Amino acid sequence: MELKKVLFVSQEIYPYLPESPMSLLCSQLPQGIMERGAEVRTFIPLYGMINERRNQIHPTIRLSGMNIIINDSDHPLMIKAATLQPARMPVYFIYNDDYFTDALTDQLETVSHPDDNDERSIFYVRGVIETVRKLRWNPDIIQCSGWITALAPLYMRDLYAEDPSFRDAKIVYALFDDDFAEPLSDQMANKLLQDGISPEMVQGIDGKTVDYVALTRLALAHSDAIVQCSPAVKPEVLELVQASGLPFLPYDEADNSAKRYGDFYESLG
Repeated sequence: MELKKVLFVSQEIYPYLPESPMSLLCSQLPQGIMERGAEVRTFIPLYGMINERRNQIHPTIRLSGMNIIINDSDHPLMIKAATLQPARMPVYFIYNDDYFTDALTDQLETVSHPDDNDERSIFYVRGVIETVRKLRWNPDIIQCSGWITALAPLYMRDLYAEDPSFRDAKIVYALFDDDFAEPLSDQMANKLLQDGISPEMVQGIDGKTVDYVALTRLALAHSDAIVQCSPAVKPEVLELVQASGLPFLPYDEADNSAKRYGDFYESLG
């Protein structure tokens, strides 16, 4: 496969958030893929920790304005954007003040307000999908990095299965050491059903609290390939990888380059 367009749906990106293995990879990898000649778009939630003025983040009125309904409530979707140097890579920020604060904070909302994390994930994923559709941009590869993106493969393969933006893309799920302490709500399956997700797609979580392993299982069930981006992935998750039979790029501390990831993307055909 010749890589023409690659979409990165990320949980954290440096320098908008502090340095971590995830935030650094989600910054360096897209820029490296751009340098290989691909057109890249990158998304991240607009957490309260992100300083909009310092990072020159600005509203994009033409992409904002729709409402996303979650659990029978309307949530306005706002899109903001910035350019990440030195590659001049466009970065889009998904925002709504029900799920992300507009004041500077010292913790991510996923940590300070974990009770809303199921809806926060749904909103972020739906926001990315609707923005990509508005851009009329059809990626060849979609990499989802971090647990907050885990519902993206489900939505893209079920609710948006015939949408030209996602129909022909290969979805790659990236594994990190990003376990969360509090399970997601046992009502998450009902909220997904209300959103139009097929009942058979959520049987494994219906009526249950959703922990990190269960959420990862849901993501892998609708992905086309897996990359391991951290050496400390939970053993239960690696067992899921082995059972999936999906193409898998294991962690390699000696070679974490964009070339290695790009070669893997191209091998997916």
